[in-house]
Amino acid sequence: MDKFASFLLVVVLAAVVAGLIALGWRNRLKRQAGFGQLPEVPGQLSPARLVAEGQYVATTTAGDWLDRVAVHGLGFRGNAEMSVHAEGVLFDRQGGAPLFVPAGTVTDCHSASGMAGKFVEKDGLVVVSWMLGEHELDTGFRTRRAADKQPLLEALQELISAAPQADADSGK
Repeated sequence: MDKFASFLLVVVLAAVVAGLIALGWRNRLKRQAGFGQLPEVPGQLSPARLVAEGQYVATTTAGDWLDRVAVHGLGFRGNAEMSVHAEGVLFDRQGGAPLFVPAGTVTDCHSASGMAGKFVEKDGLVVVSWMLGEHELDTGFRTRRAADKQPLLEALQELISAAPQADADSGK
């Protein structure tokens, strides 16, 4: 009987923890409800300057690599393909809707060692900073091949340099 009581206690504790996690995620969704809609993927994108396979890590509020964005499914990690186009950056996420970041909303790019529970070697993630309305966000991507990281950062820098600043200021 002691084994059954121990088992039952573990099951109850696991259920309580799962319930608290779900409650926290629901509250996060409510807090972030004002983020607005994501930009739609343009019907016609120019040829990609660069395409890299890897893992979409998450989107967080800028500068706070632990504050995962829950709305629009941006907080879920998964395999993806990241491509840089003249119009912006496309994260084609497997199992989730694609995330398109218009060129005029991209404010910065850099590398990092981790974000939102994903930690890798020094500067192993590519992080794209961008504006969604009034909210500045960071989106992390881990390239499958290490050799793709630097060309991806360079393509993003070119995109930022070429983007009209008026779009970045208006959040469009």
